[in-house]
Amino acid sequence: MNLFRKKSIEALIRETGQKDVTLKKELGAFDLSLLGIGAIIGTGIFVLTGVAAAEHAGPALILSFVLSGLACVFAALCYAEFASTVPVSGSAYTYSYATFGELIAWVLGWDLILEYGLASSAVASGWSGYFQGLLAGFGIHFPKALTSAYDPANGTFIDLPAILIAFVIALLLTQGVKKSARFNSIMVMIKLAVVILFIVVGAWYVKPANWTPFMPFGFSGVATGAATVFFAYIGFDAVSTAAEEVKNPQRNMPIGIIASLLVCTVLYIIVSAILTGIVPYTHLDVKNPVAFALNYIHQDWAAGFISLGAIAGITTVLLVMMYGQTRLFYAISRDGLLPKVFSKVDKKKQTPIVNTWITFFLVSIFAGLVPLGKLAELTNIGTLFAFMTVSVGILYLRKNKEAPKTGFRVPFVPLVPILAFIFCGYLALQLPALTWYSFVIWLVIGLFVYFGYGRKHSKMNNSEEGVRKIS
Repeated sequence: MNLFRKKSIEALIRETGQKDVTLKKELGAFDLSLLGIGAIIGTGIFVLTGVAAAEHAGPALILSFVLSGLACVFAALCYAEFASTVPVSGSAYTYSYATFGELIAWVLGWDLILEYGLASSAVASGWSGYFQGLLAGFGIHFPKALTSAYDPANGTFIDLPAILIAFVIALLLTQGVKKSARFNSIMVMIKLAVVILFIVVGAWYVKPANWTPFMPFGFSGVATGAATVFFAYIGFDAVSTAAEEVKNPQRNMPIGIIASLLVCTVLYIIVSAILTGIVPYTHLDVKNPVAFALNYIHQDWAAGFISLGAIAGITTVLLVMMYGQTRLFYAISRDGLLPKVFSKVDKKKQTPIVNTWITFFLVSIFAGLVPLGKLAELTNIGTLFAFMTVSVGILYLRKNKEAPKTGFRVPFVPLVPILAFIFCGYLALQLPALTWYSFVIWLVIGLFVYFGYGRKHSKMNNSEEGVRKIS
């Protein structure tokens, strides 16, 4: 039964003040909101909208975003209460340690490693494609062997631009969270300006006739579209990994999580409505649907800005995903479930530098060498699994008499957590069987790692403080 030993919330918070593992508190509500927007607006709005409309939802893509957005809003409220109550790095992993115990926490942590790791690699690859397209406009080309992942039949061996951007982001992250947040803020302002530009220019060219038929693939198409564009929403949970570096987390964490999600949901719905209103949905099966739509109405000058905004947008997504991965490694290592090197903090910059370079190495392997294909779906299932667990965790948290009663509280409990669980579960069931098989295999590998290393090195083995067993 000691597999389900828990850490008290008081013990989790006390650990954040230990010497040699303390992160610097520098972020406010505005920083967190921009961090969330930086994570959310990127690949989803600039890439996935076209494919989802053409293959799944048609003009009803608007409803797909509403469905995904609802699932995320309910889950975000649950994250906001946890982030306010347990302001500790590690996101769903740490929350699970306090509610379900060590084994479930490890499973969640291993799941999030999949989410952040594969998302970072996928985003780095996407950035590479846009960047090469931008350079091609100036007549600059990389040697073909260095332009994409390992595929000898196609003459490519390594995606060098993807590795280079991962290196730049890792270097930035080692400089401290405030500098990273400042860079993110600049990039977010650029991409928000570009999205607003598309809305202002495109709104004049909308033809309502293009919205007919509104739901060509039926509601099942809308649901599949929602599961597909869900990738566009992953990232707001990465905000919760910043908890230990936030000033007044009880107030600022909920604001950052909920504000970023609401802003992005509104923008997604408006952009998808204009996109399908400008271009018939059957023509949108392209890699750059937003720029394609502006070219379609002969606004080529604006399409160029869109490409620049896409690069800025994807850069911030990569920044937040790699940041989330480093803080997740940090939290799991501090509990002894991963080697100590992951929780070693540089005394001068108060950031886990060695951890950051290990993250860069892992992201580079996948982004540079492995064709990712449909791994966005694998990222989605990892995220949905985390959201479902956090939703159930709120019900356990409310029964915890030791939990602080101050800070943000989810309204209408148990209704909101149950709705979050149902919505996320429904979206998870829309994903292909192969994605489920791959996910289960990943979790089984994680159990081998836990029983082979984590269980023996867990700090809970050396101290009974904060341990409670499920009776």
